[in-house]
Amino acid sequence: MDTQTIPPKAAVEEITEFQTGEVATVAGGHFVHDTYSAFLAPLLPMIRDRLGTGYAATGSLVIFMQIPSLLNPFIGYLADKISLRYFVILAPGLTATLMTSLGFVSSYVALALLLFAAGISIAMFHAPAPAMIARVSGPRVGKGMSVFMAAGELGRTLGPVIVVAGVGWFGLDGLWRLAFVGWGTSVILYFRLRKVPARIKKKDGATLREMWPQVRRVFPLLTWLMVSRVMMPVALTTYLPIFISDEMEGSLWLAASALTILEGAGVAGALLAGSYSDRLGRARTLLILFIISPLLLLLFLWGGEQFALPLLIALGLTSLAPGPVLLATVQDEFPDNRALANGIYLALSFMIRAGGIWVVGWLADQYGLSQAYTLAAAATFLAIPATYILHKREEATAVA
Repeated sequence: MDTQTIPPKAAVEEITEFQTGEVATVAGGHFVHDTYSAFLAPLLPMIRDRLGTGYAATGSLVIFMQIPSLLNPFIGYLADKISLRYFVILAPGLTATLMTSLGFVSSYVALALLLFAAGISIAMFHAPAPAMIARVSGPRVGKGMSVFMAAGELGRTLGPVIVVAGVGWFGLDGLWRLAFVGWGTSVILYFRLRKVPARIKKKDGATLREMWPQVRRVFPLLTWLMVSRVMMPVALTTYLPIFISDEMEGSLWLAASALTILEGAGVAGALLAGSYSDRLGRARTLLILFIISPLLLLLFLWGGEQFALPLLIALGLTSLAPGPVLLATVQDEFPDNRALANGIYLALSFMIRAGGIWVVGWLADQYGLSQAYTLAAAATFLAIPATYILHKREEATAVA
């Protein structure tokens, strides 16, 4: 730890109140960072046409951004030992530089390597940042995670519109001009966060070996929840621009706008879900979301274009909302190793998402995007039994 910039007391002081300023700062960094990481999906129709690839190969470009998530447990382990605040500080600038360089490459391999490098920067931010949020949130972890996740959703809301506008202004080769905002954000984060630890108060014990039995109890259940729901957010984010382009014959602007509407509603969904889960319980909140969201997706497919807008809003409110609830669950279960637990969760989440991207793309290549969307909705119902088990765990923990 940098003992010259962080007084010893700051590294061990227990925070008992919700620190609004610090939460807003980290969330603001998340907003800018995820604005840039959202540049890829709306460009996929253009990239597909340039490279001449199919659904699975085009969608799999996103997987190259997910592979570095395998580093998340290692990054999280370090973040529980030393403060990795500079990962959080530098990541917006690095991600901005890499994502605005997409127009410089014209081969699939080069694009995959660039996205892999961007994935490393994304992992550098997302492993320690939630642990930092949990620390400065005090006893209101669910609220802190809601603000953090909502900021990311807001970034992913504006990202598609910004990148399409950037292509219109500068062309794909000129997107690098948008990178300055990312580096400006990193400068602000440096002055605001250089004295805020990216780790929790360290207690006796809570070593990796001592933590492992809890990992074995908790993460199989979380994996069940993530695998069951993964096809829906993948279908509605990665493949939505292509769905609008191919199934609805919409323009690049319409495809980007649809993604913006979805992600914009996701901001509200993320804010509400995490906060309500503090009161209703994580399991009850997830159960409601896992029942409503797949039904809405089926209505989106079968309801006709006249209902597309309100259903996209409703889908954003519900299908993207489980994220902060699951993150808050991880923080609840591992209060002494939050960054490491979050790193394990993110690694699993990103690997599962990568598999989901490929599965949805393969189904779309074989049967069409509409059938792939239908199967994604059906798979979400498989998460419902897992919410019952999680509820029993919450009851047992409350009694203990």
